[in-house]
Amino acid sequence: MSTKPFKFKEFTVQQDRCAMKIGTDGVLLGAWTSLKGSPFSVLDIGAGTGLIALMIAQRSNAELIDAIEIDDDAYEQCVGNFETSPWGDRLFCYHAGFDEFVEEIEDKYDLIISNPPFYTEDFTSQDNQREKARSNFSLPFEDLLKGVSLLLSPSGVFSIIIPYKEEVSFLELASKNNLFPNRVLRVKGNPTSEIKRSLIELSFLESDCNYAELIIEKERHKYTTDYIELTTDFYLKM
Repeated sequence: MSTKPFKFKEFTVQQDRCAMKIGTDGVLLGAWTSLKGSPFSVLDIGAGTGLIALMIAQRSNAELIDAIEIDDDAYEQCVGNFETSPWGDRLFCYHAGFDEFVEEIEDKYDLIISNPPFYTEDFTSQDNQREKARSNFSLPFEDLLKGVSLLLSPSGVFSIIIPYKEEVSFLELASKNNLFPNRVLRVKGNPTSEIKRSLIELSFLESDCNYAELIIEKERHKYTTDYIELTTDFYLKM
């Protein structure tokens, strides 16, 4: 995967020190996440390069955008990407594990976002750093949801992207933490492929959930109108 800087319309992300490079999942989540409540405070769990926090900074007027990253190299890269962005005064990255962060932070966040590490492919990566970043054992969904339920403000929103095949079990775990789906977007690579990802918005408010589907490409390198409209503020060639 490329280690070159990834240039978006309003910011550039350095990624040479991060195991997880810029990918479609992060861009989708950063673009799809609702800012309807005009959040004052935002938390990005497992920030990596800082991409999603940067996207939220571009899209919103949130005054406090925090991020957490446990990996040493990724943390330093995230800090550097924050500092060189146009919104450096609103962005801050904590070098910590999620469990210790939950124990120490008393603040509540209006919006929490996570593109969590998950590992669904049945193969062993030769890159140990990448394998660790991808393994959901580094942050099980149970721990993630429990922590989010403690950090989210009463009217706050939690937005996440996960493998589609995990959707049912994830929502069952979420309900045990009094978190309920408000929106779900299921993503397919093309019209004939299987659904691969679920973007889920949860809150403490139990309501009728809005389900939708997004297809990324009509055919190879020809993107659908929906995908272009969702990502056009970020990708240079959209």
